Amino acid sequence: MELKDAIRKRRMIRNYDPDRQVPTQVLAELARLSLRAPSAGFSQGWDFVVLQGSERDPFWDAMASENWPGSWLAGVRNAPTLIVCLSDKSTYLKRYQEKDKPFQDGEDKHWPVFYWDVDTGMAAMLMLLLAVDADLGALFFGVQVEDLPAVRAALAIPEDRNVVGVVALGYSAEDKPTGSPRKRARRGVDEVFHSGRFGAPFAPAP
Repeated sequence: MELKDAIRKRRMIRNYDPDRQVPTQVLAELARLSLRAPSAGFSQGWDFVVLQGSERDPFWDAMASENWPGSWLAGVRNAPTLIVCLSDKSTYLKRYQEKDKPFQDGEDKHWPVFYWDVDTGMAAMLMLLLAVDADLGALFFGVQVEDLPAVRAALAIPEDRNVVGVVALGYSAEDKPTGSPRKRARRGVDEVFHSGRFGAPFAPAP
C-alpha cells in the first residue's frame, strides 16, 4: 500500500472482532518498523508493553475508573492486542549531557517541549499507519490520571516511565465510523497552514 493511501484510510477504530487475532508476523513487523520513528538526539527513550490474550485482563481491571465513557470502551475491550506506549525522560536528559549536546546540567528546564513524549507519540503514529497497511484497525487512546496508579501497578511500569497512551490493534468490527460527531469537520489547509508568519494565507512557493 502506498503511504498516501494509508494516511487517507487511517481512522480510529473503536470496535474489534474478538475472534480474530493479530497475526504474529504482522505484530513482529510492526514492532520492528515502529522503531524507525525519529527521536531527539537518537535517544530512543521509549518502551512498549504488548498485551495479548489474558495479558490484557490486568490492564482492563485497572481501567475500571467510573469516569470512563463506557459506550465506546466496550468495543475497545474486544481488541486482541494492546500496546502500552511509555516514554523515558531520563534517557533524554542523559543523552543531552553528552559532549555533542548542549544541556550538560541534565535538567529538563531547557526543553520547551518534552520530546520523550513527542517521540513516543511518533512511534505510535507509525503503528497506526502500519496497522492500515496490514488491513488492521487501530486506536490510540489515553489512560486517565485517576487510573494511572492502578495501571502502573498492574503492568509493573517503573516510576520513571510516563504512560503516553495505548494502541489497540485488531480487525475492525465497525460497520460505520464512530467517535467524534461528523459535524466536527476536518480543518482545511487554508485554516491551519500559514505562509511567512502566523495569519498570512498559505501559498506554496512556485
